[in-house]
Amino acid sequence: MTPLHGSWPSPLSAVDLAVAGVKLDGARYGADGIWWSESVPQERGRLTVRRQDPDGSVHEVLPAPWSARSRVHEYGGGAWTVAEDGTLLFVDGEDQRVHRLDPGSEVPVPLTAPGPRYGGLRVQQNRLFAVQEDLRPEQHERAIAEIPLDGSAADDDAAVVRVVYRGGFYAHPSLSPDGTRLAYVVWPDTRMPWESALACVVDLATGADSAIPSRAALQPEWLSDDEVLFADDATGRWNLHRARIGAQPVPPIPTPPATREDSVPVDADTGGGLWVLGQRWFRVLDDGRILAVRTNGSDSLVLLDRDGALIRELDVPFDADLSLEDARGSRVLVMGQGARVTPGVWELDVDAGTVRAIRGGDPVDPAWVPGARPVTFAGTHGPVHAFDHAPANPEVSPVPGALPPYIVQVHGGPTAHSAGAQAGWITYFTSRGIGVLEVNYGGSTGYGRDYRTRLDGQWGVVDVDDVLAAARGLAEAGIADPARIAIRGGSAGGWTVLSALVRGGVFAAGIDRYGVVDLRLLAQETHDFERYYLDGLVGPLPEAEQTYIERSPLTHADRIDVPVLILQGADDAVVPPSQSEAIRDALAARGVAHQYVLFAGEGHGFRQADTIIAAAEAELRFLGGVFGFDPMP
Repeated sequence: MTPLHGSWPSPLSAVDLAVAGVKLDGARYGADGIWWSESVPQERGRLTVRRQDPDGSVHEVLPAPWSARSRVHEYGGGAWTVAEDGTLLFVDGEDQRVHRLDPGSEVPVPLTAPGPRYGGLRVQQNRLFAVQEDLRPEQHERAIAEIPLDGSAADDDAAVVRVVYRGGFYAHPSLSPDGTRLAYVVWPDTRMPWESALACVVDLATGADSAIPSRAALQPEWLSDDEVLFADDATGRWNLHRARIGAQPVPPIPTPPATREDSVPVDADTGGGLWVLGQRWFRVLDDGRILAVRTNGSDSLVLLDRDGALIRELDVPFDADLSLEDARGSRVLVMGQGARVTPGVWELDVDAGTVRAIRGGDPVDPAWVPGARPVTFAGTHGPVHAFDHAPANPEVSPVPGALPPYIVQVHGGPTAHSAGAQAGWITYFTSRGIGVLEVNYGGSTGYGRDYRTRLDGQWGVVDVDDVLAAARGLAEAGIADPARIAIRGGSAGGWTVLSALVRGGVFAAGIDRYGVVDLRLLAQETHDFERYYLDGLVGPLPEAEQTYIERSPLTHADRIDVPVLILQGADDAVVPPSQSEAIRDALAARGVAHQYVLFAGEGHGFRQADTIIAAAEAELRFLGGVFGFDPMP
């Protein structure tokens, strides 16, 4: 008997998801090999650092219980780096102090005093720079800081040199080749970095600080002692620009006739939402050539000459969420994902044309993972971009004429992006006969500023209209069973899940992972990095309070009439449990079918093996109960 969609036998279990659910967090070249960081789900998601020696052997450098995790801006990033002599420098996840682990030692020593936390670590010319965040009431400031490597600041916070600390948020410290200047990115504490961010340069001797004209700058890198390359979206896309310090900035690079295919501005982004510190969208190679990521839905890699003219696009197996982590000669370490490879760290040689997987990056069987299909739906506010992962199982012949159930996946952010990469959780469902549609609703990155700013003042309107249009488009195209479409999302995606359920009439169920339910409560409880995010997405308080009330799913919880599964981390500082508990109580008061699962020890996103297993199994059971199929183990 042919099993129903949802009941297909799958080789991928929830335990497999936990084992494979490794989070990669950066890669570097060291004197003795290639280094990278990865999570250990079986150790409560601890982030360790490993090294591959030239002979291919792999060693754990950072022993348990140490974990390299930053909490700067809450999302962290750039929590570790390595000096040329093989010294590991990292932020400990427990105390947020920077530590040094010398070669051959197993006992790290602190470099900074208790109190401030650090992220975006970068060693340049044997000098350690970082983003410092001190949220103690008597301090409450951020800075670009230089941390002494000799340990002199371990008990004396005043020994940390605060290079710039004029207010706002910081990222991307970059030291000039002659060591006299530091470039960095800064944005006001009332804005988000993709709304307004400046590339700046400070003279380390005099403290004189100057801004490079820019709109939403990212990643300044030095081309010479007086020339900076950076990304900015002044053209409507994050393109590469350069500026000569002490003179008027030169135009975008290159500046050829508009008829040339490689002319700029190009219709793709070299940049994205600056949620985590340390991400790199381009690298300047030793000979001056530039390797850059270009995003237009999915990612590609291009090699540019010194003037920014296109040399060629590279043929690589990865095409999603790419970060160019480090470079040495013609070799570059790339971290990312792909449509038909697992997440990984690769070494790319741009001259030899070779690609070598260092960690992960395994090819997947196309019979089980045929790759996502980019699709576009007509929406009220314009085209809606998405990626369709159809059910696939070579061992099953679907019931003739039967349409599969579908999950409409809503990414978080909301200023973020889904790039159609294969993911274990997606295959977990598609191999069982449940399709997944990843929707990049208006407001998403990866399609230019105009697409991104559709959400300005319209969060809870445009995103909801777009996911509804995508779901209806699936049904009208005969791709999905219109009676069995669920919606799933986390954080800001959870907000859209619940807001879409409030509208009603399209989705038969919702899976809310640590989602926002009450905008006023969120405004009161959210952390500093996103303190004014809602001003742009909805409107400033108190002027827009009525809009906050009207848009919040909690206000209209009485309109939700389909089952809801709510998953929440007990230690979430970004969207606290009070949000999930509020919607749980509202659904319970009306007798709406729901389940609420609180995971101890989890923050914003699930990292522990037991949580990953329990969440996946809970989602599958929930969908089986709603859609009428018996899930296979």
